[in-house]
Amino acid sequence: MVTIKDIAEMAGVSRTTVSRVLNNSGYVSEDARKRVEKVIEETSYAPSEHAKSLRTKKTKVIGVILPTIQTETPSRIVTGLGKELSENGYQILLANTNLDKAKELEYLELLRLRQVDGIVLIATNTESELLDKIKTLNIPVVIVGQEVEEDIMYVTYDDYHAARDLTSLLIQRGHSKIAFIGVDEADRSVGYLRKKGFLDEMKASGLTVEPEWVQKAIFNINSGHHAMENILSKAVDTPTATIAVTDRLAIGAMSYLRENGIGIPDQMAIAGFGASEMSQYLIPSLTTIDYQNEMAGEEAAKQLLAKLHSKKYQEQIILSYRLLVRDSV
Repeated sequence: MVTIKDIAEMAGVSRTTVSRVLNNSGYVSEDARKRVEKVIEETSYAPSEHAKSLRTKKTKVIGVILPTIQTETPSRIVTGLGKELSENGYQILLANTNLDKAKELEYLELLRLRQVDGIVLIATNTESELLDKIKTLNIPVVIVGQEVEEDIMYVTYDDYHAARDLTSLLIQRGHSKIAFIGVDEADRSVGYLRKKGFLDEMKASGLTVEPEWVQKAIFNINSGHHAMENILSKAVDTPTATIAVTDRLAIGAMSYLRENGIGIPDQMAIAGFGASEMSQYLIPSLTTIDYQNEMAGEEAAKQLLAKLHSKKYQEQIILSYRLLVRDSV
């Protein structure tokens, strides 16, 4: 294996000169530069990543903690991250928590020990233990998908107003009895803010929400199916529309309605969040909120890179959304 020492001897220069040529830093005479470059070309020399990381104290690796690999949102965010980071010479190291909050803490520490340059956390909670851990890491961390009040970088979505707009659409379509399928409110963005947006819009429109119309689910299609069953079996006054906080939950609800001969949207309108690829191909196609997740990944990468390179950056970013009105409402 050719080393910098070998290159220096073959080119008749010092190792410092070779290092300056490789890193394009410091003064090197034109003659010396040409001799070094000629030897590098003849030997096909390439400095090892390990050697560079020892020299620069940088690994050029970004750790990414995602909640699941089974849904489209995290994969879209990672696509946006990967595009922006690779263009800037960084690699990604993925860690999947499977929606286990304890794993979020564990992976933060493991990635620190792996000496990654920064971490992107696609978070499902904003509990104090998690935020306290982030502050102790001494490396840049960007949270994606959750708004935090602490002095931590984040990129998130306007979940509250998106939920209000979706609820307003259903009210404009003549619905006054609207059900809601949510998730645990420990997930502030998906569980709390989307529910609050729904309830506030209903209240602002002078409409009441019966307790049995609101069901808590988990992030899968079967849970949406079960929640829709609970709404229709428990409700004394049957709703005519349902909002689900994810497309997967909405798809589960639609499955239950089809199995029981309930027409969509004639007897029950349905809307979701996420603009999943499947949502446009369902029959009827699903009305949903598009958060443009790849853009969130790109913005998080830009935010992290700016921090790493001591450039000016926006510490908190709230992205807009698009309401995709389709045949299910």
